[in-house]
Amino acid sequence: MSEDEQDDIILEELSDNELYELMHEDLYDGYAEEIEEEVHEALGRNVEPYVILTKGLVAGMDIVGVDFRDGILFVPEVLMAAKAMKAGMAILRPLLAETGAPKVGTMVIGTVKGDIHDIGKNLVSMMMEGAGFEVINIGINNSVEDFFAAINEHNPDIVGMSALLTTTMPYMRVVINALKEEGIRDKITVLVGGAPLNEAFAEDIEADAYCRDAAVAVETAKKFMDIRRAKE
Repeated sequence: MSEDEQDDIILEELSDNELYELMHEDLYDGYAEEIEEEVHEALGRNVEPYVILTKGLVAGMDIVGVDFRDGILFVPEVLMAAKAMKAGMAILRPLLAETGAPKVGTMVIGTVKGDIHDIGKNLVSMMMEGAGFEVINIGINNSVEDFFAAINEHNPDIVGMSALLTTTMPYMRVVINALKEEGIRDKITVLVGGAPLNEAFAEDIEADAYCRDAAVAVETAKKFMDIRRAKE
């Protein structure tokens, strides 16, 4: 939607569903200020924060994720969409905490020791947040101790590890072996990603899955959370 068309829209005149549709379009276009206005408009109508999150932001980011996976959108556009999503989340997050709204799951994600690449990991973090996960992004160059400190503090459902250098890939095995030694490997889903990785490597180090990009990471994480809930 062009900015001129945007100016013609009067939010108060839209139905709730039309408001959500507009949120999807503005997320897709990366319009952060508009998303903030639309979130405030929905809150002003006494819509539950969790409903705004799921019907507005998460549903909108799902569309972004599909088009990113299919090569229609590229990293710059997805980063803009994620930035707009974060603007909406900044308003909703404290309200969601107050209402104890359910979250899809919790993820700790970080780049492994010796590796300082973080664009892909940050994109995964944003997309996961956009899908309703609580994400603890521990940054770059993380040792086993760094991962365990975050795991012990946040008790995540999922641990995500990223590497962009072939020399740092083997450290993922070190982390997974440490999870086994601590007796918690079967309690945590381990997802790995990064340009030099592939499914064979993930299988070899006994990760649960290799995710080739952020959209696949979200789909895979949701799938594993569904499996986990089915067992509960």
